Amino acid sequence: MKNLSVLLVLAFCSIQSVFAQPKLPALDKSPMDISFYPANYPLLKIQDKASEPLVARVIYSRPQKNNRVIFGDLVEYGKVWRLGANEATEIEFFQNVTINNTKVKKGRYTIYTIPTAESWTIIFNKELETWGSFKYDEKKDLLRVVVPVIKQPEIAETFSIYFEKTAGGFTMNSVWDDVKVSLPISL
Repeated sequence: MKNLSVLLVLAFCSIQSVFAQPKLPALDKSPMDISFYPANYPLLKIQDKASEPLVARVIYSRPQKNNRVIFGDLVEYGKVWRLGANEATEIEFFQNVTINNTKVKKGRYTIYTIPTAESWTIIFNKELETWGSFKYDEKKDLLRVVVPVIKQPEIAETFSIYFEKTAGGFTMNSVWDDVKVSLPISL
């Protein structure tokens, strides 16, 4: 009888765990997003409309302005920033490219930036799978490029990265608040 009682209790506990709802993580305030060059590549590929090969993909989190002063306050001037929120932004090149006359081999890199009011230093770093810029190591830099800040007439509430085709390749554009920076990339 004692063994039967123990078995019933164990069976009841097992049934409870099967029907228990897992506690899901809260929705992130800065959702992760992905941009491709060529733009919309996965959709074009499944529709058999891709006219050029996949060259780059950037994975990043998209913080919101939320009535905050962004540059010079939330994102401090002169300090390394992860170019987004949460995990450090990563870019993957699916073929070799050239950035600022430097050959960059296909592969994955972390992107950081050091913003100022007039320009940003965009940094490609070899350290992957990192959160924020807390463990940023300058010794692992592959490349640094200074690009000018372009003031925008309209405010971008959400941080965005997107690619645009150019004559010799494409640009990687970063936009947030009233600021845009464009990094030329050659094929």
